[in-house]
Amino acid sequence: MPEDDGPGRERTGQAEAFDAIGDRYDEAFPHKEGQLAAGEWLASSLPAGSRVLDLGCGTGVPTARQLTDAGLRVTGVDLSAGMLERARANVPAAEFIRADIAGLGDGGPLTAGSFAGATAFFALLMLPRAEIPGTLRSVHALLAPGGLLALSMVEADVDNVPIPFLGNIIRVSGYLRDDLRRVVTDAGFEVVKEDSYAYAPASVEVPPEEQVFLYCRRA
Repeated sequence: MPEDDGPGRERTGQAEAFDAIGDRYDEAFPHKEGQLAAGEWLASSLPAGSRVLDLGCGTGVPTARQLTDAGLRVTGVDLSAGMLERARANVPAAEFIRADIAGLGDGGPLTAGSFAGATAFFALLMLPRAEIPGTLRSVHALLAPGGLLALSMVEADVDNVPIPFLGNIIRVSGYLRDDLRRVVTDAGFEVVKEDSYAYAPASVEVPPEEQVFLYCRRA
């Protein structure tokens, strides 16, 4: 399993920041209605026993747990060793691997066409925009024909900018929603539904945000 960032990628401080943040992430974002709704769509659309990829799985809560409880076989991927330690404790029935989500198409540990569905909840925003299209194409390749993808981003016209986040500095990217939809469809997905939520985190250290959820199918 690859545990580095790969050639040409810069992740300085990203994984370390989330190692330090740990359970405070779930404390800062206690209400995840949009994420739960998108996870329910995925779970209700797939037969029990289907394989699902959870990109940027974090602590495994709520998504890996929700999908596992629904009878799906979940593989979670995250670059933060600290988050993965918590995920394995929170969702022992799932499989978790440490890898850069932008490197899954580089001969990584996952097999093309082997997943019926995938989630990427706020995972792509941790990448520079230059790496997001290729990451989506890799997810497309990992999905079986007709496979489903539920993803979310914070709506913002930013590219790899440093921000303070729960006492740490992380780098984030975002799109305005029309641009996000275009990036997703250019990667080979059909957007079948879109939702958005105005979200105010519980922590005053994190500003309010507009969250965009896309429900997609591999075209």
